[in-house]
Amino acid sequence: MDERKALIEVKNLKKHFKVGKNAILKAVDGLNFIIREGETLGMVGESGCGKSTAGRTIIRLYDATEGEVLFDGKNIQNFDKKQAKEYTKDAQMIFQDPYASLDPRMTVGDIIGEGLDIHGLAKGKERQEKIYDVLETVGLNKEHASRFPHEFSGGQRQRIGIARSLVINPRFIVCDEPISALDVSIQAQVVNLLIKLQRDFNLTYLFIAHDLSMVKHISDRVAVMYLGAIVELASSGDLYLEPMHPYTKALLSSIPIPDPKLEREKIRIRLEGDVPSPINPKPGCKFQDRCAYAKDICREVTPELKEVAKEHFVACHLMD
Repeated sequence: MDERKALIEVKNLKKHFKVGKNAILKAVDGLNFIIREGETLGMVGESGCGKSTAGRTIIRLYDATEGEVLFDGKNIQNFDKKQAKEYTKDAQMIFQDPYASLDPRMTVGDIIGEGLDIHGLAKGKERQEKIYDVLETVGLNKEHASRFPHEFSGGQRQRIGIARSLVINPRFIVCDEPISALDVSIQAQVVNLLIKLQRDFNLTYLFIAHDLSMVKHISDRVAVMYLGAIVELASSGDLYLEPMHPYTKALLSSIPIPDPKLEREKIRIRLEGDVPSPINPKPGCKFQDRCAYAKDICREVTPELKEVAKEHFVACHLMD
């Protein structure tokens, strides 16, 4: 069992949006998990399942509708102005779109230096040196500081986004699909950079992604989300070797195998139907309409996330 202390504790976290007169979109609907200091928790699931909303709520870009997020044992919802500012220094975010997340009117040096200015961490020559150092740390060079975002490729822009997060020495970073907008040839470079930075600076990551094989590569543990809830949570090795939830099994069966013979022979689990709407969802298990094993209890009672094996949690009535 991992003895590292929990840096992030999420307790019954909910984020709902009002989308009509009486309609409530339940983007995040009761998350419970921890992220230990120095580890990477991967978060996977189909588009619209609430991964990015969860990340943004944990980092306080959204206010939670209900529940708690504890950072170092303190509830971030109760932070005063000074504590909230300190939290923005400790908890940073790398955004999905390296084009939209950088101000096109600012130079790279000013984009990276903005965090230093807000938190009063460095001025003048010291500020400039910190910007140069972090650019070199992410694989760019100091000459890039005077250029504008449009002069860079997608991979380079994402490195600038990483540098912006890194320059103020955070402890926790939400990586919100940081590779999905990049060429396949660049994705591995960015992931390997994140792994190196974690090792060098003892960073803690929430790594949100669609690419299941990349999540396996970078994550210590993986949480599988479906329609605003976690359906399975386990170590990366256990989850990929022995998936237990029907949705996780279907998701993992879609990963392509490099060997053409094995790819032809593998059994692909195809899910019928579409993901239900998160607006006023029906009671019971959220996966009930697409599950081949659904029973009466699945349509009536929402399954709880329970530990069914050591450090392996599943929300499914089949495990009872």
